[in-house]
Amino acid sequence: MTTPAQDAPLVFPSVAFRPVRLLVTCLVITAAAVLAAGLSGHLLAGVFFGIGLLLGLLNALLVRRSVAAITAQDHPLKRSMAVNSATRLAVITVLALIIAFVFRPAGLGVMFGLALFQVLLVATTALPVWKKIRATGVAAPEVAEERNPGNE
Repeated sequence: MTTPAQDAPLVFPSVAFRPVRLLVTCLVITAAAVLAAGLSGHLLAGVFFGIGLLLGLLNALLVRRSVAAITAQDHPLKRSMAVNSATRLAVITVLALIIAFVFRPAGLGVMFGLALFQVLLVATTALPVWKKIRATGVAAPEVAEERNPGNE
């Protein structure tokens, strides 16, 4: 008998998430964006870009908090994580769209800031893991099988 996917226990691997480093990176990028936008005569676009970066960081912190709360339960379910994620993303997206609409065209910087934050988040969490994998020589099972075809 198998467990339906929505009722299966939630297993969430630990990741190399460093919020302080991301905050500093976001502040540096925001300062550069504000400077560049100010020099081009669109200061508010840079400010809204920084707001988008900070909204992305807020989202990442809320993800960490919700994962910790859900996985601490006796029987964590994928459904609760999915509902939590959908709700959080909907709220942040609606907030960003409202800012973009009310303060258009400069407010669109919020959307670009959110998008760039996702790239930063993936880069800052995936690269350390990738480096650790390369340093330890751990290979994916498919790659290991290709290297040793006689192990069947």
